[in-house]
Amino acid sequence: MGAPMKMGGGLGLVLLLIIIVLGGNPSSLFQTSPDAGSMRTSQPRPPAEDDDAAGFMSAMLGSTEDVWGALFRQSGATYAQPRLILFEDAVQSACGYASSGTGPFYCPGDQNLYVDLDFFRQLAKLGGPGDFAAAYVVGHEVGHHVQQITGTSDAIRRLQQGTRRQADQNALQVLMELQADCLAGVWANHANRTRQILEPGDVEEGLRAAEAIGDDRLLENAGRRASVESYTHGTAAQRREWLSRGLQNGDPDGCDTFASAGVELQP
Repeated sequence: MGAPMKMGGGLGLVLLLIIIVLGGNPSSLFQTSPDAGSMRTSQPRPPAEDDDAAGFMSAMLGSTEDVWGALFRQSGATYAQPRLILFEDAVQSACGYASSGTGPFYCPGDQNLYVDLDFFRQLAKLGGPGDFAAAYVVGHEVGHHVQQITGTSDAIRRLQQGTRRQADQNALQVLMELQADCLAGVWANHANRTRQILEPGDVEEGLRAAEAIGDDRLLENAGRRASVESYTHGTAAQRREWLSRGLQNGDPDGCDTFASAGVELQP
């Protein structure tokens, strides 16, 4: 069996497109090492100049643990906490060897979140600066973790394996990403109830960040024509809509992007 697929990684698309436009080799972004299928992770060197950002990321992850731990307990389940790995340049995960160009991602193989802090500087350039924009990205990747431990990810992978059309596989992946956006909103809703983490303007900041990494926006910024069948994360409008839903109602059951698209998941 191959290495588990990474989830997330919005910035990677924009870098990939830039490389293609400039005539470079896109394979330089994504590499597989001999240990790609193993469960070992690298021991990345902490970014010394980013201590404040690293502390912020850790605090946000702690907040997601509080919220999802409580929500799982309400349903009689136990929340298995993911681990945050901060790195520079490249990292080894159970999903393979990834460069910073991949962007933040969640690896279901080791249930870790991987973040190169330079991503957030790039996010600011794309139009999504600010603390809550960064927190939204962490919340999104934690959303993928929730999907993994609840079995949603496996159900979608089975559906993807059962269809030959790449466009259909991509459409299912879009629903996965949009649900993770909504789950990020659910976390922020509950965190704000207990700790008042949101300040005036924060919600709009997060919504702008979601829009900034929509497939259509990334393609436009890279000077490429938008192709709906190639989308894997959703449009700017879709990402804004589903993050907004989670922020407004704080209900994980309101994040069923699959039912909204007529897709039935089999346990």
